[in-house]
Amino acid sequence: MHSPTGGFDAFFERHHAELARLAYLLLGDAEEADDLAADAFVAIWNQWDRVCTADHPLAYARGVVTNLARGHIRSRARERRRIALFWSRHQEPAEGPDVPAVLDVREALARLPFRRRACVVLRHAFDVPERETARILGISTGTVKSQASRGMAQLAQLLASAEQGAGRSVGTVLALRGRKAGRYT
Repeated sequence: MHSPTGGFDAFFERHHAELARLAYLLLGDAEEADDLAADAFVAIWNQWDRVCTADHPLAYARGVVTNLARGHIRSRARERRRIALFWSRHQEPAEGPDVPAVLDVREALARLPFRRRACVVLRHAFDVPERETARILGISTGTVKSQASRGMAQLAQLLASAEQGAGRSVGTVLALRGRKAGRYT
């Protein structure tokens, strides 16, 4: 007897780790990434008939993850603005400049605009071809090329100061392809 969920079960087993890693690289937080990956698979399950007949089911799933991540990041930004507004009304501003934190690759990625970050992550961490990246993000191939190039240049700039003390470089970004130990990296 063939289970109607068999195709979904196989898809889940085959792609869960990759989609969770994509979520992690876009969000920068393991717990949020796990939750987002679970939400993505619920959405994929609800649209399974459409997903399994798509030309590129994995590209469709990556699109679901990136769209959910975009919404999550926007929600976080709105929450930060609300908190900042609340505290600005209830506290005296701190004097003196903030001491910059040591930047690692995740922090540098988090500083990129979402589209640029998504292009860098999909192209360089997942080796997704430019055309597929464009399809996933709903943008042109030329935009993928320019955003990925600008993103790598911006990462190089962000990591340049940390490079002296910690040996970080753009090469570290490329190590996101899974050669490093860790949960999602």
